[in-house]
Amino acid sequence: MGIEAKWKSRGIRVGKLPCGPLDKISDVPGVTVGHCTLADGDVQTGVTALLPHQGDIFHDKVMAASHVINGFGKTTGLVQIDELGTLETPILFTNTLSVGTVETALVKYMLDKNPDICETTGSVNPVVCECNDSGLNDIRGLHVTEENVRAALADCRADFAEGAVGAGRGMRCHGLKGGIGSASRVVELDGKQYTIGALVLSNHAVFDDLVVAGTPIQSLLDAHIPPHEDKGSIITVLATDIPLSERQLRRLCHRALVGLSRTGSFCGNGSGEIVIAFTTANRVPHYSEKAILPMGMLHDDAINPLFRAVAECVEESVLSSLLHAETVTGYHGRTVRCLSDLLK
Repeated sequence: MGIEAKWKSRGIRVGKLPCGPLDKISDVPGVTVGHCTLADGDVQTGVTALLPHQGDIFHDKVMAASHVINGFGKTTGLVQIDELGTLETPILFTNTLSVGTVETALVKYMLDKNPDICETTGSVNPVVCECNDSGLNDIRGLHVTEENVRAALADCRADFAEGAVGAGRGMRCHGLKGGIGSASRVVELDGKQYTIGALVLSNHAVFDDLVVAGTPIQSLLDAHIPPHEDKGSIITVLATDIPLSERQLRRLCHRALVGLSRTGSFCGNGSGEIVIAFTTANRVPHYSEKAILPMGMLHDDAINPLFRAVAECVEESVLSSLLHAETVTGYHGRTVRCLSDLLK
């Protein structure tokens, strides 16, 4: 259920644009998301996987770009994305100290599917994103395994779960239980409908700053959340089926900050805000007999609706991660309450 439906009884709506049928990033055709959740006492963590399309991602790459709003993060693969403008693997999410394990598992996944890697062609650029879930999870225990990565990849589907699942299991957002959130928006260009979707792994910001569709949360809730610093992170992935260049995708990445700001985030010193965007419309073959490749591109004068869509998607995705999450008790008996319980 999307944020619009959840807040309808309160007369609150996020943005102006219509959403897709699932109101998730998977409204972009071909995009799917899967989870492997570890929820057992002190272990509250996991892995989330995003497939850009259902084909051979290495040999049929998608145009992509990234943007680092605040670089307190350990994401892998951004350097090559920025240099070549393509994405050639699934995007994986996990906790900070499990990036190495997840990257190794992703490399093995790609090697299994592509026997030419490092044999008759070059290497592969695995993309792994992280947030620090040490408050609720025994992160030093390194509990994420390569098998968990394979399980998340095998679980990828269009109608995926949100909230305290997968990599989002141990995450906190604005002092409440956060995690995985997603949303989509539909725009019309030249008489045809296109989709922009967002997926976030939310682990950032402070409770006193939280804003829900323009309303400070403190005016809606009679709740005391212990004071805390903005020392988390938020990973944002944007997907679309609109033909865009890597330059234009990077411009979309920049607008993710607008959505974060609408929810009250100011991007603290110890918070990593990293954005990746890709389009399924422009594909780059790994092998090509032709030197010149056909690519479509949006006229920049028509890009404003896309900027609005990104801002609305990111704003709603953050709120969706809060509203879909459950209260979790984890490491050292710490409990982080969820927004839904507080609303009751």
